[in-house]
Amino acid sequence: MNKQRVLLAFSGGLDTTYCAIYLREELGLEVHAALVDTGGFSESETEKVAAKAKALGIASYKTLHETEAYYNDMLRFLLFGNVLKNDTYPLSVSAERVHQATAIAKYANELGVDYIAHGSTGAGNDQVRFDLAFQLLAPNTKILTPIRDQQLSRQAEIEYLKKHGFALEWEKAKYSINQGLWGTSVGGEETLTSDGVLPESAWPTPLTATEPKHLTLQFKNGECVGVAGETLSPVAAIKALQQLAAPFGIGRDVHVGDTIIGTKGRVGFEAAAPLILIKAHQLLEKHTLSKWQLHWKKQLSDWYGMFVHESQFLDPVMRNIEAFLLNTQQTVTGEVDIQLHPKRFEVTGIRSPFDLMNKKFGAYGETTGGWSGDDVKGFTKILANPMRIHQAVQATVKTPKA
Repeated sequence: MNKQRVLLAFSGGLDTTYCAIYLREELGLEVHAALVDTGGFSESETEKVAAKAKALGIASYKTLHETEAYYNDMLRFLLFGNVLKNDTYPLSVSAERVHQATAIAKYANELGVDYIAHGSTGAGNDQVRFDLAFQLLAPNTKILTPIRDQQLSRQAEIEYLKKHGFALEWEKAKYSINQGLWGTSVGGEETLTSDGVLPESAWPTPLTATEPKHLTLQFKNGECVGVAGETLSPVAAIKALQQLAAPFGIGRDVHVGDTIIGTKGRVGFEAAAPLILIKAHQLLEKHTLSKWQLHWKKQLSDWYGMFVHESQFLDPVMRNIEAFLLNTQQTVTGEVDIQLHPKRFEVTGIRSPFDLMNKKFGAYGETTGGWSGDDVKGFTKILANPMRIHQAVQATVKTPKA
């Protein structure tokens, strides 16, 4: 009889390595695996993951190259919306997991497997993101989640793998690292408490740059298309900026947030390029969009980011918000100056043909261009009219004593 087949969302890390062995040895399944590369792997790294899959006895392995699709389908809208969860976190893993889950579900349909598996625990957001995408996009395929179902600790996984001839050093498995185009998350024992501090050794990029550095970013219709004088695709621009800024220790922080399942959680992250791009893009928008465009963009962008985080990306309202965000970017074009320093950066100014801060119409605090003092007197009187009426009417109303 042919064995039943399972597709495992595979990264080569501790959790998915455990799953690969468990699914074969304990459940007797024929294990197939796929890595979804959303910009966090070099060619040599994907080759190492493929070699590891082969060493684990996985029946077939494939790298799904999804970086461009990930950017076009999701990341550009997070940039257009200047999305930072709790004003801190650029949704590095939140967005990545949703796209990875979608890609895995589509590949499972292509293979026609009996099961689809992921290595998420039962304590975080990723389990919901994977499950929801699988349920919607591969509804006839059963979901297996060994780590969640057995409530395993990382140490227990290591011991199990040792018994099956795969030894992992605890120090190397101590931190959970998830690297992608929009940042890298870092989880460890220090993030399990409210006061833990990640050591320098836990951060993916060592702090080596100490001398300040100036660079200019080029934006066209809201997307970054140039870094330090070099014209690049948006994806290449993100990668180039990350390489320039990460050695300064820029983009390191710890996010405290609410999980989909109702608990609070902490995670470290390193996201130099996303944080710089969001702040640079936001400043350019302040100069090129109107007051009410900025106001309503903020409201919808917050919703968009929340829905990405909460695994609601496939809700049709997201396509409506994306259409709005895309429409607002028609004039978000120009150059933004950045100054890099150890562990911080400054966004110092912009130049744009669509800059609404135009001296022809007046210089703030100094001169007027299109109105007189008498115009302002009349305007202010009309502006005050409803408040003046309210004050006059309220003056006749006696306030009851407490």
